[in-house]
Amino acid sequence: MNNNMKTVNEMTSKNVERMSSLGELNVRIFEKMAARQMDTLSLYMDHAMRVMKIATESKGYDAFFKGQADATKEFGERVVTESKAGMQVLGEVREDYRAWVEKNLSEMNADLRKSAPAA
Repeated sequence: MNNNMKTVNEMTSKNVERMSSLGELNVRIFEKMAARQMDTLSLYMDHAMRVMKIATESKGYDAFFKGQADATKEFGERVVTESKAGMQVLGEVREDYRAWVEKNLSEMNADLRKSAPAA
């Protein structure tokens, strides 16, 4: 009975540690994703400011439309670049979770094998 309680306490402690490490992983991932969102928001804000500046400084419709077309083309290229960077971050996030799951599942399997009665 005493041995069983010790095993249960050890497994509970390890599970609390696992959940804490998962929480830390989630926080790191949230920070990465929030940074990507801020970068994307800055991209949109920069584009809006540029178009607004073009609208106020253009001498005529032709200059405005040409400036707007150039700004939109550059914006599109930057969006593609940001999207690729975002996909890379998502790949890293996937790998972080995969590594966490593999590590913790193997540890849990080892713990369960140790605590299982010999057949």
